[in-house]
Amino acid sequence: MASTEHTHRYAELTWPEVAERVADDPVCVIPVATLEDHGYHLPIDTDAVIAEALAERAVLARPEQSLLLPTVTHGYTPHHMDFPGSVTLRWNVFVEALVDQGRSLCRHGFDRILFVNGHGSNQPLVDIAARLIGVEFRDAVCGSCFYLQSAEGKRVIAEVRDSESPGGMAHACELETSIYLALQPDLVQMDKAVKEIPEWDSEYVWLDWSDGPLQVWPHWSGLSRSGVVGDATVATADKGERLLSAAVNEIRDYIGEIATRRRLPGEDHHEG
Repeated sequence: MASTEHTHRYAELTWPEVAERVADDPVCVIPVATLEDHGYHLPIDTDAVIAEALAERAVLARPEQSLLLPTVTHGYTPHHMDFPGSVTLRWNVFVEALVDQGRSLCRHGFDRILFVNGHGSNQPLVDIAARLIGVEFRDAVCGSCFYLQSAEGKRVIAEVRDSESPGGMAHACELETSIYLALQPDLVQMDKAVKEIPEWDSEYVWLDWSDGPLQVWPHWSGLSRSGVVGDATVATADKGERLLSAAVNEIRDYIGEIATRRRLPGEDHHEG
């Protein structure tokens, strides 16, 4: 182990300490989020606060195997721009920004990377960025995840859930509100929390923590007046602690997977 055990945060290292830390072959964990409306009751930084908290706690659970990078605050959310406060990047700018971070890390010798995403609409783009890094750097092990998608995560969701399904846990909902209550209760205005669930009118199209099999994305203001899709009124800090624990354990295990996963550079089968 290098002599830089005083910090788990990449940005707090000096450049000689960064050079030392490469020898440990750590996983660089990058929280990814966006700023957007989360109802009348939650701050617009909800996705960023949750993604960073999950990533940091998971890194602290595996300090010898990982480093926490600064949160990527701005993501892809053009469908939320009817709500004041939302900030979006163009999809290609967002992907290239993530890939450039990966390129930079690989240039310095950090080629085990995990993107921890906290905003649902980012996920296909974060997946693509991780794949592009792996294509460009053949020895790299680069992964991406959205939280509470594992079997255990889904089990805990089912245990704590009081909202209806599907729809009760989609956005600024029972789940996100509960987690924010566990993290920063003073910033949650529960007296303004509402329940707002659209009429899905479909057996294929719906939103929840796991969405329906057919993806159709209107402007968010077409689904919700408040910004909430779900039931924020049944959120509690106790539920949030249980969801947090499950999500951190999940991401801790993903770090372990990326840290030990064998490299698969492949080979070019063209002649010459």
